[in-house]
Amino acid sequence: MVLHRMDNVGIVVEDLEGAIAFFSELGMEVEGRAQIEGLFADQAVGLDQVRSDIAMMRTPDGHGKLELAQYHNPAVVGCEPRNPPPNTLGLHRVMFAVDDIDDTIARLRPHGAEVIGEVAQYEDVYRLCYLRGPSGILLALAEQIG
Repeated sequence: MVLHRMDNVGIVVEDLEGAIAFFSELGMEVEGRAQIEGLFADQAVGLDQVRSDIAMMRTPDGHGKLELAQYHNPAVVGCEPRNPPPNTLGLHRVMFAVDDIDDTIARLRPHGAEVIGEVAQYEDVYRLCYLRGPSGILLALAEQIG
């Protein structure tokens, strides 16, 4: 067996258009969109009568991808607490390398981004922060310095 690559990270969102706008502002590009339904979808995800819209977003270098999915059927299931803290079991966060962390935060705020804690500096190497994006998605930003 040979692992070829990590293909994408899937994220379920409440508002697909809002999530696309958020990640586009971050610098990602829409690679494609599709409606997903039918027997193959039901079998793949283990749900009945799946109907969803997806958008595949890619980073400018073409290597990183997010699949954003908005389910219409079955109804979305929420988690408690609504915005779990960073030390919650499961998928932790998705990190993006950016040129200017302050500018990135400023551009994302109108799209609902909220910084968790504050921008911190790790030695003379990185400025880092965690933020919440659409549907409570936990992201991290890293700006290399020095």
